[in-house]
Amino acid sequence: MEIIIREANLKDLDVLHKFKQALVDAERPFDSTLKKGPLYYYDIAGLIAADHVGIFVAETGSEIIGCGYARIDDSKPYLKHKQHAHLGFMYVVPHHRGKGINRMIIDALKLWSQQREIMEIRLEVYAKNDAALKAYEKAGFAAHMLTMRMNLDESQD
Repeated sequence: MEIIIREANLKDLDVLHKFKQALVDAERPFDSTLKKGPLYYYDIAGLIAADHVGIFVAETGSEIIGCGYARIDDSKPYLKHKQHAHLGFMYVVPHHRGKGINRMIIDALKLWSQQREIMEIRLEVYAKNDAALKAYEKAGFAAHMLTMRMNLDESQD
């Protein structure tokens, strides 16, 4: 099975919209603060069109089997780096997981970032999403800071 990593285009929108909802469904068990029903994390067409975003897909044959993006963000003024790439929309079709596809997408996003002289990459992952944590650690990421929360409205949890 040959896997090609390429930049996404508007012809990929239907598949990417399905991936977006599949990602929401996969993350729901880790986040009790998400609203019920369909959610729209990303404006995918906007990401594809943006100069400061690289969105890539993994493809085998004519089937898109994974995706991810790197978005260049300004960093906090007290950090050494002025900008960093934020990775998001990381998704691989379940029956293709464990084949190194996420790693291939991350490698493409790293190269895209380096070509833009961005040398810091960050991402967010749910603290209890052990599979994702393991995959990102395997790709070279290390935990940096943990966001903690407290719900004061018991009717909302």
